Amino acid sequence: MAQPLPKIFLARHGQTQWSLSGQHTGRSDIPLTAEGEQNARRLGERLAKITDPIAIVLTSPVQRARRTAELAGFGDRAQVDPDLYEWDYGEYEGRKTADIRRERPDWQLFRDGVPGGETLEQVAARADRVIARVRAAGGNAILFSSGHILRVLGARWCVFEPSAAGHLDLGTASLSVLSYEHSLEEPVVRLWNDREHLNP
Repeated sequence: MAQPLPKIFLARHGQTQWSLSGQHTGRSDIPLTAEGEQNARRLGERLAKITDPIAIVLTSPVQRARRTAELAGFGDRAQVDPDLYEWDYGEYEGRKTADIRRERPDWQLFRDGVPGGETLEQVAARADRVIARVRAAGGNAILFSSGHILRVLGARWCVFEPSAAGHLDLGTASLSVLSYEHSLEEPVVRLWNDREHLNP
């Protein structure tokens, strides 16, 4: 019998004050809110239903991702991977899109990038390295990180241009699943931005 094709579970961290307000949170180490912690536990209840073995668990170095992994029940297994850091927003760190657009009315992150931070191509290169690491593990994986890097990772998994990530919305404490259709040469998105586990 053929081995089941691996699944990659993408877990965005729980709510923070900055995700709630819409501020760009790259390298700033912002903690989860009380609601964010509760949602991380609910995400863990969802992940606990996975019956297939998990070959590797990776997390971004920042506390919002590490704490989400811990509350979800994977703190003892999660390996820190700096490639899962959120986009470095440079001069736009801590700023809201609406405020940026008062200065640059037509600004779009995935098209225009940020001054003094990472380029989209640099973020995509990190996503590609994570994908290579996960594939080398040879099984199912869970990744805990932030919205924009996970969106880029989803686009790159499907061999899309990194800018396609602009069309992949991702809420806090959401679960997405990447896998394959018929073979390892056919990567697909199985589930995206699912937050059903957060419903009371």
